[in-house]
Amino acid sequence: MRQIQNFIGGEFVAAASGRRFDKRSPLDNRVIASIAEAGRTEVDAAVSAARAALHGEWGGLTTEQRVELLYGVANEITRRFEDFVEAEMADTGQPRHVMTSAFIPRGAANFKVFADVVKNVPNESFQMATPDGRGALNYGIRVPKGVIGVICPWNAPFMLMTWKVGPALACGNTVVVKPSEESPHTATLLGEVMNTVGVPKGVYNVVHGFGPDSAGEFLTQNRGVDAITFTGETRTGTAIMKVAAEGMRDVSFELGGKNAGIVFADADFDAAVEGIFRSAFLNSGQVCLGTERVYVERPIFERFVQALKVKAEGVKFGRPDDHDANYGPLISQEHRQKVLSYYRKAVEEGATVVTGGGVPQMPGELAEGAWVEPTIWTGLPDDAAVVREEIFGPCCHIRPFDSENEVVALANDTEYGLSTTIWTKDLARAHRVAARVDVGITWVNSWFLRDLRTAFGGSKQSGIGREGGVHSLEFYTETRNICVKL
Repeated sequence: MRQIQNFIGGEFVAAASGRRFDKRSPLDNRVIASIAEAGRTEVDAAVSAARAALHGEWGGLTTEQRVELLYGVANEITRRFEDFVEAEMADTGQPRHVMTSAFIPRGAANFKVFADVVKNVPNESFQMATPDGRGALNYGIRVPKGVIGVICPWNAPFMLMTWKVGPALACGNTVVVKPSEESPHTATLLGEVMNTVGVPKGVYNVVHGFGPDSAGEFLTQNRGVDAITFTGETRTGTAIMKVAAEGMRDVSFELGGKNAGIVFADADFDAAVEGIFRSAFLNSGQVCLGTERVYVERPIFERFVQALKVKAEGVKFGRPDDHDANYGPLISQEHRQKVLSYYRKAVEEGATVVTGGGVPQMPGELAEGAWVEPTIWTGLPDDAAVVREEIFGPCCHIRPFDSENEVVALANDTEYGLSTTIWTKDLARAHRVAARVDVGITWVNSWFLRDLRTAFGGSKQSGIGREGGVHSLEFYTETRNICVKL
């Protein structure tokens, strides 16, 4: 069983209180790690280390020197690729192909992409007239915001953590990372990479623990933290925002979603089925951008439901390294209970269960894991709980529609606004509908394609702010204007 420590000022340290908590495998509920729970003492030490690095060696580096170090981080992640894959699989139980094709490569890419952005982004300058005729020159400079508190989710832990840490460090900030208690491995492993590459001590820090009365709360309360970035539930984001108001500290949030998928009758049928299947069931449905509401134009509705049913029933459960398996468990027993409660509620509300709705029969010790069946419902009213509330599991409700205006209204009938996916061969309609759906990102005839230079974020209760490319600079730097009288 692995012993996981906090990473503070370049050193791996236990908690002064001696408190630890267990990490259980989602595959079979075995305890696979013991994690040191950071108290206020450790969090304060991490923030102090980050502050010292900001005004020490790290703060004295040029942009080119920072970029070189971040390229080194990306290369070391790639060199230790298998270590990161194994660590992420241990925490999440998800298949190897998901880790090797997306989550770990994107984690490494996040450092290189944002290093390139910072290296190449221009600043504005203006010449202005003055009464004496000599004029003045105004130009902008970007400076680091300071110490960034990074609070990460468990569903794609390494990718989503580096999505924040990469641009934060590229811009010259220092960070204190609080990973989810369900996924402590890769954030800790990245500390080893930082030391190997020679990133100055205190630039990257990790504190483990929970939210209330633990590392998460202590980090957001610490006034030495200049800004907070968070991915997770809307409820938690609301609580963090209230705390961040003390000291007028900036926040960047990617929060919950109840995303819609829209399939028009003229869509490439097989591509649409495959796309909706991925968007509803990838990572066992534990994707913030996933599709839990599917709207299918009536002429192809029944055919589409049956085709998606076949795809869902074709998944093969198993361990990440099982080459015959392509489907993993939920993250924990606690989360499984939440998802299963919605499975029961759907039936109580009158859903037709097309497939799934329960727990698969797993052999041997896997029977103790957090497994659930991919589930499809039809027949529910638009105000049903499972149609309106985020479940974050492998499930979706499919409803027919008859017109473009109707489906746009249905897609927008939610308090969330994170993403949508639209399937049609009609290019004019694709542009029309995409512009009318109130979300941060819309995919047309695709899902989960990400150009890291583009803006990413949610609207309504799905988030605040935008990250990606130059948009990340708006959060991770402060722009100052310098006016020079000529």
